Amino acid sequence: MALLKFDRLQNQMQVPVLSDWQFPLTPSIEHPNLWSSKQELADLSPEGTSLMSGEEGVGPPQGVTLTWRDVSVYARCKQDRFFRLRSSTSYKKIINNVSGALKPGSLVAVMGGSGAGKSMLMSTLAYRAPDGVVVHGDIQVNGQPVGDFMHRLSGFMHQEDLFVGSLTVREHLNFMSRMKMDRRVNDEDRRRLIHELLTQLGLDELANTRIGGRGSEKVISGGEKKRLSFATEMLTGPPLLFCDEPTTGLDSQSAQTLIRMMHVVAGQGRTVLCTIHQPSSEIFSMFSQLMLVADGRIAFFGDSKSALQFFSRLGFECPPATNPADFFIRTLALTPGAEEDSRCVIRQICNEFAVSEAAKEVELLLHRSHVVAEEVQRNAIGQPIKNPYAVVKLFWLIHRSVLSVLRDPSIQGFRLLQKIGIGLMAGLCFTGSVAPSQLGIQSVQGALFILVSENVFSPMYSVLHTFPSEMPLFRREYRSGLYPTHLYYLSKVIAMVPGLLLEPLLFAALIYYLAGLKATTQAFLTTTFITVLTINVSTACGYFFSSAFESVTLAMACLVPFDYVLMITSGLFIKLGSLPWYVSWMRFLSWLMYSNEALSIVQWEGITNITCSTEHTDLPCLTTGAEVLSQYSFAACHFWMDLMAMAILFVLFHVMAYMCLLLRAKSA
Repeated sequence: MALLKFDRLQNQMQVPVLSDWQFPLTPSIEHPNLWSSKQELADLSPEGTSLMSGEEGVGPPQGVTLTWRDVSVYARCKQDRFFRLRSSTSYKKIINNVSGALKPGSLVAVMGGSGAGKSMLMSTLAYRAPDGVVVHGDIQVNGQPVGDFMHRLSGFMHQEDLFVGSLTVREHLNFMSRMKMDRRVNDEDRRRLIHELLTQLGLDELANTRIGGRGSEKVISGGEKKRLSFATEMLTGPPLLFCDEPTTGLDSQSAQTLIRMMHVVAGQGRTVLCTIHQPSSEIFSMFSQLMLVADGRIAFFGDSKSALQFFSRLGFECPPATNPADFFIRTLALTPGAEEDSRCVIRQICNEFAVSEAAKEVELLLHRSHVVAEEVQRNAIGQPIKNPYAVVKLFWLIHRSVLSVLRDPSIQGFRLLQKIGIGLMAGLCFTGSVAPSQLGIQSVQGALFILVSENVFSPMYSVLHTFPSEMPLFRREYRSGLYPTHLYYLSKVIAMVPGLLLEPLLFAALIYYLAGLKATTQAFLTTTFITVLTINVSTACGYFFSSAFESVTLAMACLVPFDYVLMITSGLFIKLGSLPWYVSWMRFLSWLMYSNEALSIVQWEGITNITCSTEHTDLPCLTTGAEVLSQYSFAACHFWMDLMAMAILFVLFHVMAYMCLLLRAKSA
């Protein structure tokens, strides 16, 4: 079966397994991978049917025990993060000296008021704390300190569902399976696994539906996106699953269905930790344990019945017919206008819990897990999961980017139509005006400027949205260890290559023949090559501004002044030789000037038969191509220097774009 082979590989990870800590489970031996019984799957299935294959297999993957002792989390104050005016950096304590343990088979709800520290605590336990956060304390999985292996050992459902909207549901799962799963899992098992997940989560009818779309195109709903996020994390069958507010934005039925899925997964021996805000009574009853967080401290940790008894002994009685979840959150929340009194109540509850029997049970659990883990580690023999090869990850990243380009007409389709339209209009305007005369000189230079400028400014602005629009998804996937930054950047660049070849080819061909430029094969091919190089340098510059700024608006605000420098130093509006010394250096950054000069050299080199008009005596009389080049401060000997300069700028812009992207990824 699809999950069966992977579970065997999962059990070989270098994380010792505490089999003695398994809860007494009764999993199905027919299908151990996701659901513990046919009836539970039938209850969850939209049509009440099960697609179990009936093959025999082993039990569910052995669970792991997550423990943490005296954990405190500090976040840098915002004023220090941005201005750094103080001599020493100040930090704010978010989580205050908490301890706890989660056994296999647990479905734990983390509850508390807004700002209590629920999400920060869960992110810390999952080894996914944001950068700039300082963590003190001891967090272990089966006695082993947490590390990068947590990205493989655990799944993490974020509160906000982020997807590439142009992909279908099946394509998304296929992509994630290629990036996350052990490379030894064969393609047939991958397909079978994806099919089973789609069926069991009620997404099979939406398998070929795009996740997000525009206009009237059908897209999946919020509840379906939550189930898709759940399916994504279950691809690797993680023994640990962290869920940050998974029911946010869902109706009661969808929320109940999703939590019930987690309940079934926990029943297999997996550990599920879930932050949740105001669950219904039905949802609340599904959790095996409750962790109440208030003001960065643990107010209670245990089952819900014990929690009610604990609060009752302190004089906080849950009213009849009241949802216990609402009662706990209301008791531990800060009351507007009476914040100090509320904090006193919270401190009292947290202090009482610290010396309660429930806290002693947690301490006993911590001690026992440490002793058993040491014994198991002495005999543990493991083999790490084999990550997919970098070239495989690059291939699937390119595949995803290409699909996005092809399915979004604003990225490529409209640009091709725009290039054809502008090429036709501009070419027709110059038809018949290009001739070896003084008036023809201006026409040739005008046609060349249109050829250059259209492949400089439009490509730069068209890619400004690339990284700002995908930055949240990129940061999430990067921080989860899905792929490194350089593979992501390469995939975005390579996916645009076909368009960056086809666009200038079409545009240059239309302008060249409609305007009637130099009629030799060598001149046409050289002009086309220069045009292709120009658009690629411009796109690289656009990538740099896109990766350097958080928003398109800010990137555009900084790019516009740079564009004016490019135009002024292009050689058309002012003679380059007449530029003042303190601004003349700017022309060396202008690939528009390099391109314009190289194209002019192609058109005028070897031309000696330019006629002078007797009717327009006010026009200069330039009889050779060398004189024309000199008029614009161009020189034929600069041709190869121009091409080399554009190639250097191409590499330089891409390197700077990658470095900016890398810095933003690491500072997330």
